Amino acid sequence: MKPIFMMTKFFVWWFKWKGWKVNNGVPAGIQQAVAIAAPHTSNWDFIYTLAACKIMGVPLRYLAKKELFFWPLRILLYATGAIPVQRSSASNLVTDMAALFQKNKQLILLIPAEGTRGKVSYWKSGFYHTAIQANVPVLLGYLDYAKKEAGFGGGEKMTGDVDADLKKISSFYADKTGKHPELFDLASIRFKQKS
Repeated sequence: MKPIFMMTKFFVWWFKWKGWKVNNGVPAGIQQAVAIAAPHTSNWDFIYTLAACKIMGVPLRYLAKKELFFWPLRILLYATGAIPVQRSSASNLVTDMAALFQKNKQLILLIPAEGTRGKVSYWKSGFYHTAIQANVPVLLGYLDYAKKEAGFGGGEKMTGDVDADLKKISSFYADKTGKHPELFDLASIRFKQKS
């Protein structure tokens, strides 16, 4: 049995042993989507997300900085769906991510909207612009530590009306609790205005 397979099996076992459950998988018919995951307040989020997606049969892909792809960590990263990205070329990142959807007819791409586990004042807008440019829906992935529940909501295409779209997203996450609730603020679900 391959070590990576055993590791993901352990993640699933841990998820269930801790009393977590999955609810609301990817809506039927959605083959391509940008997925965001919130609240993101702990390193545990990665393990629980991988476990939940494995249980739901969601072939999740996610971005990781290229510097992390050293041996032996790169084996784990590739095996769990990581795509290396060069952070220094952030200006082209949205275009590059949108191009991934042109090349892959089945792609659920996780983009961390908060960008960090710490408290933020603004969300990063890359997920939004990627979804618009690639013409794919946005899935609202969540880990609710209060209910010990993981799943997806949303599945709608963004309208281009940023305020209205973010209001819907904020409403969805209003009752979701992160591992460290004090690090997640609904008021941060907005984009930084360009000066």
